[in-house]
Formats: sequence, C-alpha cells, structure tokens
Amino acid sequence: MMKKSRKWFPYLLFLAVALVAFTAVIIVNQSAAPEKEENKSEQQVRDVSSEKEPNAEETAGENGSPPKEAKVTFFQKESDDEKKVTELIESMTLEEKIGQLLVVGFQSNEVDDHVRKMISNYHVGGIILYDRNMKTPKQVASLTNDLQDLALKNDHQIPLMITIDQEGGPIVRMKEHVSPLPSQQELGKKGNQTEIYDIAYRNGKELSAMGIHVNFAPVLDLSATDKRSFGTDPEQAGAFGEQAVKGLTDADVTGALKHFPGHGRSQVDPHVETSSVQADKLDLENKDIYPFKKMINEVDHNRFFVMVTHIKYPAYDKENPASISPVIIQDLLRKKLGYTGIVVTDDLEMGAVNKYFTYEDLGFKAVESGADLLLVCHTLENQQKVFNGIKKAVKANKLSEDRIDEAVKRILTYKLHSLKTVHVNPVEADKLVGK
Repeated sequence: MMKKSRKWFPYLLFLAVALVAFTAVIIVNQSAAPEKEENKSEQQVRDVSSEKEPNAEETAGENGSPPKEAKVTFFQKESDDEKKVTELIESMTLEEKIGQLLVVGFQSNEVDDHVRKMISNYHVGGIILYDRNMKTPKQVASLTNDLQDLALKNDHQIPLMITIDQEGGPIVRMKEHVSPLPSQQELGKKGNQTEIYDIAYRNGKELSAMGIHVNFAPVLDLSATDKRSFGTDPEQAGAFGEQAVKGLTDADVTGALKHFPGHGRSQVDPHVETSSVQADKLDLENKDIYPFKKMINEVDHNRFFVMVTHIKYPAYDKENPASISPVIIQDLLRKKLGYTGIVVTDDLEMGAVNKYFTYEDLGFKAVESGADLLLVCHTLENQQKVFNGIKKAVKANKLSEDRIDEAVKRILTYKLHSLKTVHVNPVEADKLVGK
C-alpha cells in the first residue's frame, strides 16, 4: 500500500503546483482590472479636454458683444423669486429691458402690424386698451389671448401687462357691454364704503375675465365738480380709494392711484395743454397729497401703482411737470412718502408735455426722474421715438442702465407675483361680463 502511494506522489505534486499557479493568475488579473478602467477614464478626460474650443466669432453676441448665457425664461421654475428676477434681467439685452418699460396702445380690435411690431421687435411690457380695441367681452378675451401668444414667442416668454382706464361715470370702456359703473363723484356723495368696494370688485372680476390685469383707477384728485373725483375731503378720498383698491385686488386686478400729486385744483385738461398748481407745499401736503399719503401708509405697495400727472407744481419744481420731475418722483414720492411700488406716467402723447418736449427726451427724462412704466397710448411713430430716446440716452451715458434695471426689477417682480392668468376663456368672459 505504501509503495502504491509513492507511485502517485509526483502526479499529485504537479497538480498542486498547477492549482497554485492558476489561482495566482486569477488574482493578478482581478487586481489589474481597476487600473485598466482607470486608464480608460483618463483617456476619456483627455478626449474631452482636447475638443476644439469655439472661437470668438462663433460665440460673439449681437453687435460683437460678449456671448450671453442661456436664455432665462419667465416660466422657468425657481424657488427663489428674487433670484429668478435677477437672473432674468442679467440675461436680457438693453433693448429687451427698455421694452418692458413701455405700455402702448394701438388702433385695431385684433392683432395688427402696429402692435405686432411693438411686441415682437420692441419687446414692450404692456398694452393699454380703449373702445377702439373692444367690441364684445368674448372678442376682448380672444384679443388679449392673441397678444399674450405673441409676447410668449419672444426669447424670455415674459407675459404682457394688459391695462385699461375703467374708472366709472364718463370713463368706461365698452360701456354697452359691462356692468353699470357709477362715477366716483356719485359714489363719494353717497359715502357708502361697502358699495364702493362691491362695485370695484365687480368691475375687477369683469376685467380679469377678459385678460386685463391693471385698471388705472381710482382717481384721488380732490374736486367738487369733476365727476372723476370722490370729492373735496382728503380723509374721505383716501378711505374711498382704499376700498376701491381692495375691491380690485380681491378680483385679481391691480389699481393705480392718480394723478399724483393731485391735479384737482387745475381747470386745464392736460390732454390739451399744460398748467401749474399754484399752492405751497404745506397746503398741498395737507390736502391734495393727503389721500395718496394715506394709501401709501396703510396699504401694501404691491397692491397698487401710482400714476404721476403732467401738471407742474412750482412749490416743488419750477421747471418740470411732475411726470419728468426727479424732485416730485424721487424726493417727494419715494423718499418723503416712502412709496416703493411701481410709478407710471400719464400718457406721454398728451398736449401738456408733447408740445414742449420731444418724444425722445420725454422717454429718457421720465425714466431718469424715477418712473418705471411709460404710457405711450396711440401712435407707432411716437412709441418708437420714446424707445429710441431711452436707448440713445444710455449709449450716450446720459441715463444709467442701473436705473433701467431698477425699473425692470419692479415690473418683473410684479408680473411674477400678480399675473395670475396669462390666458382666459372667451366663452366664460362672455357669460360673466355685464351679467
């Protein structure tokens, strides 16, 4: 038995050595695999880094300017609204930012070449509607949808701010189709704050159903005879104005207090000619300005705009009408009264200013003085002149682009927070409005 075992021993020894060698080979191969994969990764990195970098001609922006980052859009999801607005402004061209400052009118009841050009080429931020644009609630809702569709084709997809003057009394658009709107003077004489709220709320619901976001009302001018005025009592005018703004706000429409600092004393129509209010600061601040001050002190500034008149107030500024006066807009309205919301000019095509200033100067001076939104309500040519005047002033270092950015920030922040609907249902508008 012992001899037989010795006979097989060499073979067993050979098998053992072979098994050890085979195991060693497997171990070596496994330990080498990560190194091989690592080498592959290094090769991939080298391939990427060796790709051709784009040259300056391929990346240059408009007019040879440095390339912009990828476009930031209004509807891009972002948890931090302030950050989103900042990034949006940084990605916009100067022309796109200037466009946001303009609210323009046009002549048709459908999208025409005029408004198409102002939206697509000049990137305007808002539209104002008049009777010439409005036939029926259904047609208006369809029109505002079409205007929004046009604006949303622009790079940043920033929706339009659709606006109107729907004060009541003599100033009512599409009067035969909307619910009755008494004049402010009639409401002021009744003195019923609940009724003022209810009428403003109903008005707001009808405007909102047609795709309208901003109503340039209420009027806070003090007057015993003007149908647009709540009356001569500053305290009551402020209280009634507050109810009107609350009613509009609850209906998802933003009101605008006008015409700061109050032109109830003037007997001259600013649509036709300029005039001056000859009163001292103490008198103005205790009476004409008081309703605005009351609203600014008591109501969230995000709930209303302030519209500045074209009338002159020599007690504050002997040379400039209020709409292009830094003393009235910045020193009085912003600093002294503490208003932080959007400031809008009255229509720059009014005789009170267009007889004495070029449209190029009006645009630049209004923005320089602190206005955020500029109304240019009728003519394509004048709208283009206002736009180009602002642009030229920036290029000539007469106007800071930072001032434009400040205004655009207010506008975009407002749109982000307050434009609850971009498109509306024309059939629902037809059922609601005037019913």
